[in-house]
Amino acid sequence: MSEPLLQAKNIEISFGGLKAVSNFNLSIYPDELVGLIGPNGAGKTTAFNLLTGVYQPTHGDITLAGERLNGLPPHVLVKKGIVRTFQNIRLFRTLSVLDNVKVACGLRTTYHVLDAIFRTKRFWKVEQEMDEKAKSILKVFHLEEYAEEYAKNLPYGKQRQLEIARAIATDPKLLLLDEPAAGMNPTETQELMKTIEFIRSFYHLTILLIEHDMKLVMGICERLIVLDYGKIIAEGLPQAVANDPKVILAYLGDD
Repeated sequence: MSEPLLQAKNIEISFGGLKAVSNFNLSIYPDELVGLIGPNGAGKTTAFNLLTGVYQPTHGDITLAGERLNGLPPHVLVKKGIVRTFQNIRLFRTLSVLDNVKVACGLRTTYHVLDAIFRTKRFWKVEQEMDEKAKSILKVFHLEEYAEEYAKNLPYGKQRQLEIARAIATDPKLLLLDEPAAGMNPTETQELMKTIEFIRSFYHLTILLIEHDMKLVMGICERLIVLDYGKIIAEGLPQAVANDPKVILAYLGDD
């Protein structure tokens, strides 16, 4: 097996003396699609916040391709290849669909601020490249017909897809999806499953996702990790995890 792309070793974080995540160990390998699941309040989003630099661990190490990430803020981690979406959609609502994606393309622009002020040839060349890249990404997500629409005017499911499209525009190595199917109807969820599987293959992505929709999780994830009260209680193939007594107890409780 290859070396892990992302690794978390003995991660802990406390808030006011309460350990929200404890002894968290995680290895995600290149091209994997892994689900992080658990009951409400299990610490899943806190774990995502640790992996993406929103929170800093009080103990332990996080590495990407062997490089230690502790102490780095989110915008630096995005440049290194870790990008995420959120439970609550965070689009630039009054920008067009195209401009939402172009903003993310701008992460790796090569022109100087003076090029932008004086509208140099370099500025126009890079702007054209970003425009073409953004349009190609919208086409992958079947959003090209909405390119000039305000993001706020998209149907809910399309807004979710746009948020993922914007993340893709940063050229990530690792994509973290926080409840991507939240609020979707079954048809939208089915479409999302196909989208996630396609972009994983098309862009050669490694994906870690949090999701409560077990049909989605069981349908696309190769491996599941289960959190409960901030600790990993099970890990393995989806069907084995679903039948694990500790997991059943965490979700359903005692008789």
